[in-house]
Amino acid sequence: MKSSTSRMGQYWALTKPRVTQLAVFCAVIGMFLASDGMPNLRVVFAATAGIWLLSGAAFAVNCLAEREIDARMARTARRPMAMGDITVPQTVVFALVIGGAGMWILHQLVNPLTMWLTFVTFVGYAIIYTMILKPATPQNIVIGGLSGAMPPALGWAAIANDVPMQAWLLVLIIFVWTPPHFWALAMYRKADYERSGLPMLPVTHGMGFTAFHVWLYSIILAATTLLPFAVKMSGLIYLGSAIVLNAVFLYYGWRIYKHYSDIVARKAFTWSIIYLSLLFAALLVDHYFKF
Repeated sequence: MKSSTSRMGQYWALTKPRVTQLAVFCAVIGMFLASDGMPNLRVVFAATAGIWLLSGAAFAVNCLAEREIDARMARTARRPMAMGDITVPQTVVFALVIGGAGMWILHQLVNPLTMWLTFVTFVGYAIIYTMILKPATPQNIVIGGLSGAMPPALGWAAIANDVPMQAWLLVLIIFVWTPPHFWALAMYRKADYERSGLPMLPVTHGMGFTAFHVWLYSIILAATTLLPFAVKMSGLIYLGSAIVLNAVFLYYGWRIYKHYSDIVARKAFTWSIIYLSLLFAALLVDHYFKF
C-alpha cells in the first residue's frame, strides 16, 4: 500500500513540475510586462494558479497518452503511469479535477479570455501535439511548439484582457526557441527515441541534418530576440542581456553542428532552459528600469 505522501508525489510527477514551472514563469513575466506599474497581485496569484493547474492537467494527459512509449525510454520509464503506479481512470479523474479547477479560477477570478486561451493551449498540447502530431511527423516539435509558446500571451491576457503585438513577440521567441532546445535533447537521447517508435528528427533524418537545423534555428532565435528592442518594447538592459545570452546559445549551436558530442548536446539542452529564464528575467528588469 502506497503511503499518502508517496501517492501525492506520484500525482505531482504527472504534472511534470519542472516543465510547468518554466511555463508559468514565462506567464508571470507576461503579467508584469502587461502593466505599466505593478499589476493587480490578486489577479496575478489567481492567474498563476489557474494556468498552473491547466498546464498540469495537460501534462497529465500527455503522460496518459504516452504511458507505453514512456515505458520504453530510459529517460521516462520511472514516470508513474509508465510504471503502472497510477491507473488510467485515476489519471483521467485527476486531469479533469485540476483542469476544471483551473478553468473555474481563470473564469471567475481573472477573465474569460484568459480561460479560453489557456483551454485552447491545453487542447493544442494534450490533443493536437501529443496525440496527433508527435507520432505522425518529425516536424512535430515545430508545428506543435505554438501551444508550448503560449504562456506569455496567457499572462498578458490575464492583466490586460487583451493580447497585443508585444505579447505575440514573446510567444514567437519561445516558438523559435523550442526546436533547438528539444532537438538537443533528442540528439543525445537518440537511442531512447529509436526504442520509442516516435519519428523524432535525429531518428528519421540523421544526426547531421538535425545538427544543422539546431544551428539554423539558433541563428533565427538570436535575430528574433532582438525584435522587442527593435519595436521599442524594451531598452538597453534587455538588448545587452540578449546579445550575451545569444552568444552562448550560438556557441552551443555551432558546437553541435561542427563538433557534436552527447556531452555538448546535454550542456546545450541545459543551457537552453537557463537561457530562456534569464532572457525573460531581463525583459522584466528592463521593463521597470528601462533607459
